[in-house]
Amino acid sequence: MAELKYISGFGNECASEDPRCPGALPEGQNNPQVCPYNLYAEQLSGSAFTCPRSTNKRSWLYRILPSVSHKPFESFDQGHLTHNWDEVDPDPNQLRWKPFEIPKASQKKVDFVSGLHTLCGAGDIKSNNGLAIHIFLCNTSMGNRCFYNSDGDFLIVPQKGKLHIYTEFGKMLVQPNEICVIQRGMRFSIDVFEETRGYILEVYGVHFELPDLGPIGANGLANPRDFLIPVAWYEDRQVPGGYTVINKYQGKLFAAKQDVSPFNVVAWHGNYTPYKYNLENFMVINSVAFDHADPSIFTVLTAKSVRPGVAVADFVIFPPRWGVADKTFRPPYYHRNCMSEFMGLIKGHYEAKQGGFLPGGGSLHSSMTPHGPDADCFEKASKAKLAPERIAEGTMAFMFESSLSMAVTKWGLKTSNCLDENYYKCWEPLKSHFTPNSRKPAGPN
Repeated sequence: MAELKYISGFGNECASEDPRCPGALPEGQNNPQVCPYNLYAEQLSGSAFTCPRSTNKRSWLYRILPSVSHKPFESFDQGHLTHNWDEVDPDPNQLRWKPFEIPKASQKKVDFVSGLHTLCGAGDIKSNNGLAIHIFLCNTSMGNRCFYNSDGDFLIVPQKGKLHIYTEFGKMLVQPNEICVIQRGMRFSIDVFEETRGYILEVYGVHFELPDLGPIGANGLANPRDFLIPVAWYEDRQVPGGYTVINKYQGKLFAAKQDVSPFNVVAWHGNYTPYKYNLENFMVINSVAFDHADPSIFTVLTAKSVRPGVAVADFVIFPPRWGVADKTFRPPYYHRNCMSEFMGLIKGHYEAKQGGFLPGGGSLHSSMTPHGPDADCFEKASKAKLAPERIAEGTMAFMFESSLSMAVTKWGLKTSNCLDENYYKCWEPLKSHFTPNSRKPAGPN
């Protein structure tokens, strides 16, 4: 596979032409009477026309045929994709899943769309407010099928296997320890090369953005220049009656047939694009004296709600870093949170759960449900010598955090057969160290 090229910069106003058609972008206007190379002009709007300039998102696409050239949409098999948050009764318990099982290609061919499984979510698609967390489990490429989401943005986190993603804007290669965002309405198709697994955070009605830095200043966390946008690439490929466009609309899947590849955009310009990011580029901020800074300092992207400082969803990572805090219990503290916390593991061993929490699995700690280090982690960290140490070396855990109270689907609780019924037992060995007659704590310090 030839090395792909990208444009850098988060949210930038960009322009790109396939080098096979120089000058394909119109000069001085968006919608000329006749476009260069006799292309069609088509605008893709990711925000209302009247949004303030700082939040207005749109791109102009110059394509061989407009995307409207298809047969009518018809209902398509849902599989395990859902937005029904009332399938089963609420469950406030701490939940943990073993690695989700990938179907064997020798037994059944499953591509990205047919391999989507909704794990949990909240809110309402029709009112454009909410989110869903999906697991994708696939073993074959999409071929002459593409997908687009009318409901929201997909933040895709591959855990096993790389994704070669065709989009209307160009091609991206996304590997484990990278993420990509395919924004609402953008058509894409995914090739895989092995049995492949990952996580998806879908948000309705809002887009992901970089978090405000406040007192941190102008630099730090995820730097805008490290986000990569594909360059224009087109295929002029005929597929008479045989290309399937799959659409997710109001939580349901629909499919339409067309005669040509949808990836026929010769040139484009705008600020509404897909993009990818390598998590290794995250500039970690951490305590260098004592105590913890809250995990919000590890936020890569946020999807804001209408309430200041409160997110529909945050994407947070826990990357390799130095731990130097003195007189401090260094692992994550015990916690009850008004937010919902879903955690996944791309690789390695999470610092607060050395056993049971495995790559390709996950956990959900719902609103106000207590959670924290297991008993073994607590005992070791309470007695450890507090020298500078590398934390999470070779590991990448992440969190989808939301202000919404998420419901788990029937697939998540039952059908997947991955729920760890013994998760609660990791805290059962915790014991009282209370010394009512002595204020001085025991320990190495």
